[in-house]
Amino acid sequence: MNASLPIADRGARQLSSSAKFGSTVPVADRKRHSALVRVTHWTITVAFLALLVSGGEIVLSHPRFYWGETGNVNMRPWLNLHLPSSRDTVPTGYGYVLPDQNGWSRYLHFQAAWLAVGTGLLYVLFGFFAGHFRRNLFPAASDLSIKELGRSLVRHLRFERPGAEEAWSYNVLQRLTYLLVIFVMFPLMIWTGLAMSFGFTSEFPLAVRLLGGQQTARSLHFLVTIFLVLFLLIHVLMVFVSGFRNRMRAMISGTVITGRATRPTE
Repeated sequence: MNASLPIADRGARQLSSSAKFGSTVPVADRKRHSALVRVTHWTITVAFLALLVSGGEIVLSHPRFYWGETGNVNMRPWLNLHLPSSRDTVPTGYGYVLPDQNGWSRYLHFQAAWLAVGTGLLYVLFGFFAGHFRRNLFPAASDLSIKELGRSLVRHLRFERPGAEEAWSYNVLQRLTYLLVIFVMFPLMIWTGLAMSFGFTSEFPLAVRLLGGQQTARSLHFLVTIFLVLFLLIHVLMVFVSGFRNRMRAMISGTVITGRATRPTE
């Protein structure tokens, strides 16, 4: 990748000096992720998991989805989740209802949402002003060719373990996916979430009409959630494929093990 660092030269110097020592030990190299990237990564992860749990509980109050401005039990939904409801007025085909947990779930959902929004805004500002996006996420023009995109896709489909240079750089599919999540999916999630608020609708009715109505906003919110959950699952899977310990070490402490040095025999 164009953003990779000269690891080979560094590794060569390590190997050339290894003859002076005995047993080998891992060598922690320079920082892979800055402290702010690591803190915002884990904060948004916690907030997103809280949003999933609380959002799932909220959906149980009416597990049916509609298009347009309004939706109720007398209308035909485009999606009817086969789940029992927490309200006996919602027909789901079940002869019982689940305990209504809308109090804590809505409170947690709103709190986690604002935590995610604030953390995400901090990350975006840092990404632009500190050059993080330019160095690590914006792909080079040569990486956007059909040939390069196809090669990267094939490597992912084969679950090939990335080379050492990718410990310091994202491949083109990673870059494009992260940009899609950061600048399209998360803003759309925030927009559709706000559009379901009656207070927001009263102040900014145009923002809701542009989406097609409150029920359309709710449906889009649900679909974006599914996309983000799939992204999370694939992201975790690729962390295991790429080397779980090294990738987790990089996102917790910031350091990456790129080679091995030798322990003095004395």
